[in-house]
This record gives sequence, C-alpha cells and structure tokens, in this order.
Amino acid sequence: MAAAIGEQTAPIPMNLAVEDALCEAAIVKLIAGRSYYFNTIYNTGGYGYLKKNMPAFNFASKHTPFLVLTDLDNTYPCPSELIGTWLNRRDKHHNLLLRVAVREVEAWFLADKEALGSYLSSEIINVPDDVEIITDPKNLIIDISRKSSRKEIREDMCPKSQTTSKIGPNYNARMVHFAQNNWRPNIARQHSNSLNRTILRLEQYRPIWPINELPA
Repeated sequence: MAAAIGEQTAPIPMNLAVEDALCEAAIVKLIAGRSYYFNTIYNTGGYGYLKKNMPAFNFASKHTPFLVLTDLDNTYPCPSELIGTWLNRRDKHHNLLLRVAVREVEAWFLADKEALGSYLSSEIINVPDDVEIITDPKNLIIDISRKSSRKEIREDMCPKSQTTSKIGPNYNARMVHFAQNNWRPNIARQHSNSLNRTILRLEQYRPIWPINELPA
C-alpha cells in the first residue's frame, strides 16, 4: 500500500544529487522543516555526472524519492530544454524532483543582496532586481568581494593573481557558510523565478512512499 507524503506522520527518506557543495547547501536550507530527510547525497560528480546519470536517478526514484538540483549555466536556453534532454525525452517519474537554478545557484544568493552585502562587508549596487539576467553570477560575487572592507573576505573569495583559478581558496567554504547561516530564501525568491518555482514545487511535492517501508 502506498500513500503520498502529506498523508504520513513520519519523515520520508529522499536521495539528493547536486553539482557541488553550494547546491547542496542551498537545497538543505530549502528542505529544512519539511516532511522528509536526505538519505544519500551525491555532490562530487558535477554537471556531467548528473547529466549522465539522470535516467538512472529517474528509474531509482520508483524506490526512493529523488531530488536533483543543477545549474542552467549557458548550455541550454531554458530549464525545460535541459530537463527534456537529460531525461532523453522520457516521462519523468512522479517521485523525481528535478530543479534548475538560472543561471547558477550563486544567482539565488545574489537575490538576497542585503544579506550577501552584509556578509561580504561590501556594498552591492550593481545587482538587478531580476538576478536571472546575470550571465556570470559567480564572477559578480567575486567582483563584489574585491571591494570588501575585510581583508580576509578578499583573500578567501578572490583568486590569487599568480594562479589560474577563477575563485579564491576559500570561496566555496565562505559561500556554504553564507547559505547555511545568512541566506534568506523567502526574500531571495522575490528576485529569482527559478528559486521561487523550486520553493513552490517543494511545497507541493508529494512523493509516493510505501507505508510498510516507513522508518520506525
């Protein structure tokens, strides 16, 4: 016998697949307080890994609900085209929730520019109301960090001049900390359609789960 999550009192396990630690931090923040928890998290394979394994995730969602988050970047014109391509135009299982950040998850963080500016100790004046028109959100965050009044922010977030790296040595750690402790999704969703749609889908999501397999 199976039922939707809304009919259950015990939390339902869910597998999570994301591009990286930043996507994981964003989704963990969005999932907080909801009626499921992450059983297995895949976050080291990047964009290529997610694309290659999407048919397998779709199939596996029949047994355990699956949530996947990826960046749109500049590879596809829109999220629907990415989703159709990754699923090989096959039907998506009800238990698979595939979300796409436009253009990348950093745009979701820029959408809460007051919190981000405070965290980076830098004035943010060049972020549009619609963050999804920003072509390179990661680079914009680094440019904002260069103007920080705190030396440690500049050193952590910005790439060293003598390296080929595009980010600073502690960029990921800083942004994960921001997502976990300072980011306000309900503020950010007002300036990012893909974030708003993701929050709405999480609110509406009702995976089918066998009652007799619920954890005690």
